[in-house]
Amino acid sequence: MRRRVLLAVITVLALFSGSAAAQAGGQPPPGPGTPPGPGNFDFADPEVVATGLEVPWGLDFLPDGSALVAQRDRGTVVRVRPGRAPRQVARIAGVVAGGEAGLLGLAVSPTFRRDRLVYVCFTTASDIRIVRFPLELPQFAQVILSGVRRASAHDGGRIAFGPDGMLYAGIGDALVPADAQNLASRNGKILRMRPDGRVPADNPFAGSLVYSYGHRNVQGLAWDARGRLFATEFGQSRWDEVNLIVPGGNYGWPVVEGRSGDPRFRDPVVVWTPAEASPSGAAFAEGTLFVAALRGARLWAVPVGVSGEVGTPTAVLRGSYGRLRTVERAPDGSLWVTTSNRDGRGTPAADDDRILRVRTGTGQPQPSAVTPPTAGPRQP
Repeated sequence: MRRRVLLAVITVLALFSGSAAAQAGGQPPPGPGTPPGPGNFDFADPEVVATGLEVPWGLDFLPDGSALVAQRDRGTVVRVRPGRAPRQVARIAGVVAGGEAGLLGLAVSPTFRRDRLVYVCFTTASDIRIVRFPLELPQFAQVILSGVRRASAHDGGRIAFGPDGMLYAGIGDALVPADAQNLASRNGKILRMRPDGRVPADNPFAGSLVYSYGHRNVQGLAWDARGRLFATEFGQSRWDEVNLIVPGGNYGWPVVEGRSGDPRFRDPVVVWTPAEASPSGAAFAEGTLFVAALRGARLWAVPVGVSGEVGTPTAVLRGSYGRLRTVERAPDGSLWVTTSNRDGRGTPAADDDRILRVRTGTGQPQPSAVTPPTAGPRQP
């Protein structure tokens, strides 16, 4: 009898000790209501929904939940559905890739059910341009923006529709830093346009597409549930940034990099060193801004409060999948994340590039949110 009691006590103490050790290591024991990760997403075992892609860059979703994905170096758009092989739906005429250039951002029209339009941003031999085309008839593409200077790097290229129905575009400085402060240039800016490319009447500079300026290379655009725009930006050698964008704001490049406290410029709300970030795509979910990091090879999760205050970022998927380029929120509430290991700077695995799907911790769908330089260019 005494022996059985003693064994029972030892067993209970062992279980308690294991639980305490898990908590001391920062991993709370699983239990009801315990969120598995930032935004209540389960990052432990993402589902791989596509393999064998080549630098998947732009990504957006159709109303049926399938995704359209732009492949930078191939100049093609593929449709991705979980459980099926990616299927090419368009080849974009005029794409000239090389370095960081090629087929970049992609956005599905917010009125797609009615107009069937898809928008892409890409580099040609001479410029950066944005075109739109009916999904079933990509040969009938209409140019809505052209003549923006391109380069082998710093083209930006992310496009996204805001909750106001306008199309926003992050355009890099194309290796001419001074143009970021020149309001007559469209480089080094975030542009805002009507879906047909015209200038909205309420843009901050009359007759201009420029929405904000002083940017080096914006590659991420995301709105929180209150309609605030956050943008990710590559620094040169010291600081990468997340900025809260206001109409007409000057974000300092190339006069400053990172935080300066100079009242002429708006400071970033988050900074990272290039080695831990090189931030590209961004998406909001459950009060968290998720940022895909290339050189940092991780997904950053940045909590954002109701008043726009920013908490301490945490890293997930760190080093597990290599360089991460894009993150988007799917209609079912999951996060889709693309790798970028075949972009000339990564070490691709046999099945790269891939698209990962991260479910919520409950496994249940969640509703989508409302929708001066002295050195050469840093290589992200």
